[in-house]
Amino acid sequence: MSSDEIRKRFLEYFEKRGHIIVPSSSLIPDDPSVLLTTAGMQQFKPYYGELDPMTTVHPSIGRPVGENVASVQRCFRTSDIDEVGDESHLTFFEMLGNFSFGGYFKKEAIRYGYDFVVNEMKLPIEYVTIFDPARVPGGDWRKEGVPFDQESYDIWKNEIGLSEEKIKREGVDNFWGPTGNEGPCGPTTELYVRSVDGKDIEVWNIVFNEFYCDKNRKLMRLKTPGVDTGMGLERLAMVVQKVPTIFETDLFVPLMAFIPEAMPTDRKLIFADHARGSAFLISDGVRPSNKEAGYILRRLLRRIIVHMYLEQNPGFDFRKLFETVVRNYKDFYPELDHETTVSVFEEENRKFRKTIANGLRELKKMPLVDGKSAFRLYETFGIPYEIIKELSDDKGKNLRREDFDKEFKRHQEISRAGQERKFGGHGLLLDTGELKAGNEEELKKVTRLHTATHLLHQALRDVLGNSVRQMGSDITVERTRFDYTLDRKMTPEEIKKVEAIVDEKVSAGLPVSFKELPLREAEKTGALHFFKAKYPSLVKVYYIGDSIEKAYSKEFCGGPHVNNTAEIGRVKILKDEASSAGVRRIRAAVD
Repeated sequence: MSSDEIRKRFLEYFEKRGHIIVPSSSLIPDDPSVLLTTAGMQQFKPYYGELDPMTTVHPSIGRPVGENVASVQRCFRTSDIDEVGDESHLTFFEMLGNFSFGGYFKKEAIRYGYDFVVNEMKLPIEYVTIFDPARVPGGDWRKEGVPFDQESYDIWKNEIGLSEEKIKREGVDNFWGPTGNEGPCGPTTELYVRSVDGKDIEVWNIVFNEFYCDKNRKLMRLKTPGVDTGMGLERLAMVVQKVPTIFETDLFVPLMAFIPEAMPTDRKLIFADHARGSAFLISDGVRPSNKEAGYILRRLLRRIIVHMYLEQNPGFDFRKLFETVVRNYKDFYPELDHETTVSVFEEENRKFRKTIANGLRELKKMPLVDGKSAFRLYETFGIPYEIIKELSDDKGKNLRREDFDKEFKRHQEISRAGQERKFGGHGLLLDTGELKAGNEEELKKVTRLHTATHLLHQALRDVLGNSVRQMGSDITVERTRFDYTLDRKMTPEEIKKVEAIVDEKVSAGLPVSFKELPLREAEKTGALHFFKAKYPSLVKVYYIGDSIEKAYSKEFCGGPHVNNTAEIGRVKILKDEASSAGVRRIRAAVD
């Protein structure tokens, strides 16, 4: 059974059982407490006690999801980057999942899991695990107030018919969540099957979200418990296709075919995994940088480039490997962009190749590599710590990450002090992450641009439809930059229409006001906001018009804004360009 068939069967199985199928969300989550999407439940996290799944419109499908959904989610795990090169670790992976927000609970979830694995995948279950607090080490917060999962035990034994020997009690591993700093969590039951080489493999984790964990690790029972499941496609494909490793499934065989056979196995696996992860990150709008998701992508690309450099194989064309990744996944993930992926890789390769040879020569000269010398290599040549550690062999045996990080932190403190001296004469420094200004005159300019951005957002929706939504913004004294969802370039006529609408609202001299409302009341006003973002219990709704009910534009926002649109001036769109797959970027200025 191919991986395409597994995805199809999974989604069809749950669709027939009343689940709404929701497309995979981006690898860049809305949740600011997590760097990348690591689980299928992340896009549904607000439905466990925060948002009403029956009334809240989900942006991917344009309507409420209802109580039961299923998805195949692309995911990325940063903790395994350094482990890639053996036969089990991955960075990018896909997660099959079904979710319920009060529609059903343990009995139905366990029945679905058993039926799909045994009857659809034709895999006998070796055993299952359930949560037992007696198996949790003393003092662990997950032990407090969480009882033995007697209900799951009874369902497996009395309704499914598993023997007691096949129902194993486990501790910490069978309490899942929260994803991020806080959120839903609860006990789990895991399903194990036998692989072709006789190993017991966990294929499905079914989480029962009975609790909400706050930032202080305090557990509170949810009013409406829910179900959150995850089944790794790569691992399931390995068992179904009866191969001993994930790299021998049809998800990897086409990629491995392009890698020279004589290449060391660990290098082959690094290339195959990192090519997949890089292609998906790039197609989701990530670009190489020194922070956050951009840093993760840069690590992947530079690891590839270093190993390509060490391989010294001029016949190996990495562009073909990226092309194969896209071809392998394009049917299910049409947002994958081969040309952009190759372009980003080649640009990073061009930049990094200029310094890597000199950096490696310098590394060879060093008798020993410690935190200071490793940071000097990083600062001078851009070679990441992980690669320095990997290539320094015995001379770096005492190199520790914490020593490198100390040097990095010291360098940051010096740089920060320099920045403070640089801006010291400006007085007020406004930098909210969205608005950047250095003095009172600049503040006035960015305030005009900020309110203009609200008008642009609504005008885009007027011209292009309500599927347009904000994906980010950045405002400086010179311009506003606004990212929005659209899968094509705007026509010149559409740009003119947007500008004309904004100019009309500016000329009308509409008042700009705000109301501070409880979050639920604010949502009911129809004000635009980031779906799934974590907002406080009280939010400000800024609206442009005579009243919040009849306002032309209304959004959750913290300000600052002009008092009247006449203060904005004429708005001109300078550029409309692609930002990432399905996302466009406008740059605009005011006179």
